[in-house]
Amino acid sequence: MEEQPNVIIEHPNRAKASSKAAKGAVLVLLIASVVLMAIVTIGGWSVLESAKAIQIAYILIYVVIAIFVAQWNRGVLPIAAALAIILVIFAAVAIPGWVDRDATGFEQPALDSGVLAIVTALIIPVQILLIAFAMRAFNQAWNVEVERMPDSHSAPQPA
Repeated sequence: MEEQPNVIIEHPNRAKASSKAAKGAVLVLLIASVVLMAIVTIGGWSVLESAKAIQIAYILIYVVIAIFVAQWNRGVLPIAAALAIILVIFAAVAIPGWVDRDATGFEQPALDSGVLAIVTALIIPVQILLIAFAMRAFNQAWNVEVERMPDSHSAPQPA
């Protein structure tokens, strides 16, 4: 009985510089989003009402998505883009609340309300970039596999 040679599975689209750059950009944007959301959550903890659970959930979900993206899992990229769209809406709605709280008579959070308004405003462009880069990365077909035999030295052609 003849032995089956070991088949080597390669992912040619992951070796492309554009794929590595897109992956890196998505990771940086996810981490930046987590940092910005953490600043708003921690800095505004004393005055946040029902948004605490949502913000903590967003932070945890973005961390999990970043872990999957770091492992070249492209399936979470559309989820990241969809969550980013919702976060843009939340941030746009929250900015006037932070600005209004800067007036006299309102309880001040740990961070000044004006600072929290600026940080919340920074979330919007970061999310727009995340949407764009996540969709660009999704279209790069990180999941394409090419089989080759161990004695084959030629590089596989990407699909």
